[in-house]
Amino acid sequence: MSSSLRRGALAAVAIAFPLASLAACGAGSNAQTLEVKPDNAETKVGDIKVQNALVITQPDIHATGPAVVAAAIFNNGASPQTVDSITLPNNQSAQLKPAKGKSKLVVPAHGSLVIGGKGNASAVLPNGREAVQDGSVRKVTFTLSSSGAVSLQAFVVPADNYFSKWGPSSIPTSTPTNTASKTPKPGKSATGTATPTGTPTGTATGTGSSANTPNSSATPTDATSASATPSGR
Repeated sequence: MSSSLRRGALAAVAIAFPLASLAACGAGSNAQTLEVKPDNAETKVGDIKVQNALVITQPDIHATGPAVVAAAIFNNGASPQTVDSITLPNNQSAQLKPAKGKSKLVVPAHGSLVIGGKGNASAVLPNGREAVQDGSVRKVTFTLSSSGAVSLQAFVVPADNYFSKWGPSSIPTSTPTNTASKTPKPGKSATGTATPTGTPTGTATGTGSSANTPNSSATPTDATSASATPSGR
């Protein structure tokens, strides 16, 4: 795929994905009634439908750090289901964390679950940069308590522009590394500060000269003796 076509595909995904969360709120689990075929990953197994699945990496291609899986999961069944695991090839397993106040990633009956984004459940791939490459498509498998494995192909995109609010919450930078490499410099500065130590030594020498100056003030003592001679007269 050429870079221009890839950018076009990612742009299409970028437009579709933010709309997914709105569709989840406005259309409920029966979002397919909109009769719109999104230009991004979706699949359906039994009562479960996974839509807008993405793997979102660090915004800087040279940065190391986690990636995340983002998706909207709909449950058209009468019973709730839990998301037990999210995996990629080569035994890459996401670390699942429910939304605040929840104990599990639950897809309610006739409801939906959004994974990714502030305040939602999260699925983190600790070694994201090693596992996926921006612009590629990777198989992602969602395993649910009743429906079992639900697999689909998901785009891999960096967490910038449209995807910044869905990306990893931990964004490491290269700045700490550079700072660490500059750490020895203060040590060198400390070595250089030994130079002022020589300055006090010179000052001490000058002080010694000053100490001799008061001794030469004994001359006025002789002058006093001379003035005492007129007194003797």
